[in-house]
Amino acid sequence: MAKYKRYDYSQRVMIPISLDDQLVPGTFEFAIHTLVETQMDTSIFDVHYRNDDVGRSAYDPKVLLKIILFGYSRGITTSRKLERACRENVIFMALTCGQQPDHSTIAAFVSSMKDEILPLFRGVLMVCEEASLLGGTFFALDGCKIPSNASMGMSGKVSDLERLKENIEKKVKRLLEEQVDADQKDDEDDEAPPGSSNRDKQIERLQKKAGRLKDWRS
Repeated sequence: MAKYKRYDYSQRVMIPISLDDQLVPGTFEFAIHTLVETQMDTSIFDVHYRNDDVGRSAYDPKVLLKIILFGYSRGITTSRKLERACRENVIFMALTCGQQPDHSTIAAFVSSMKDEILPLFRGVLMVCEEASLLGGTFFALDGCKIPSNASMGMSGKVSDLERLKENIEKKVKRLLEEQVDADQKDDEDDEAPPGSSNRDKQIERLQKKAGRLKDWRS
């Protein structure tokens, strides 16, 4: 009888990786990380939490903002897909510092704090556009770049800045609304019985399809 090497998908493996090294200078994700950490005032979110003395620690809004904004740049606008990306995509892992917020946490954050999120995203994206980092992302804007010699006091340049601001704000607002709508639809369509996991559902579905094909081929 043939002998094969044994394999076991349930085994645990340790893969050494530096999360910081995944955020390469000059990339959109590096800009998001840097601007959120060093320039963004997220204290506006503090009033929404009441866990100073009791209750478990909440995910830092900075982490959630990075997940959502980077996800939007890749066309990901549902909380379930963002949750999955945090488990599977190394860039998302680096942005979250290895944390894995679930889809309900991400969805609740967006639906309840859209008004606070919008101006923060707008500010980050305006800086990224000026640094020529939006090309190739879902936020790419045609004909909206501020001239390199622009100054707020120069004739015509304020209107350029306002046009850029309006275009970015419209796109961010639309994406936030799309996510809220998509998350609501996800919840309505989720018919998994209590205790059932998506993994179990997928295995069962694939086995049924394989069975039907086997019957057809025989």
